[in-house]
Amino acid sequence: MNKEEQLIMNFRDLFNKMAWLNKPKMERCLKGYKPSEVHCIEFIEKNGNTNVTKLAESLYMTRGAISKMTKKLIEKGLIESYQKPENKKEIYFRLTEKGKEIYKIHEELHKEFLERDKAVFEQVSEEQFDIMISFAERYNRHLDAEIRKHGVNMKSE
Repeated sequence: MNKEEQLIMNFRDLFNKMAWLNKPKMERCLKGYKPSEVHCIEFIEKNGNTNVTKLAESLYMTRGAISKMTKKLIEKGLIESYQKPENKKEIYFRLTEKGKEIYKIHEELHKEFLERDKAVFEQVSEEQFDIMISFAERYNRHLDAEIRKHGVNMKSE
């Protein structure tokens, strides 16, 4: 196995182990909500002026799937839609108080998981972090370009 294959396999293993460890508590604390719904809520809270297009690009879903999901989230009372006075055509989303509660639970879980894994990150130097972040960003840009070759614009530039 070459280094590229070894690195990809390690990333996959890391992701799968994190998911395995985090999933039971996530499901228990966020019962009744799908991961995609929680990530939609997270994106809306962290990014202003969120519309269907921005959600589709960030969550790697179709606009149709996002429309269905946002409709469900509105029905559950987690988000609400609004329009800007200067642009009556575009529909945007924001969290309701109930949606903010779900966001807060999700953030607290992430903090708990980071605390669990803190011992590993404390051993990483700033230079090592910079190298890993740079690599991840470069690989992401490459994959975005590959996705665009298939005629899909998953991320706005």
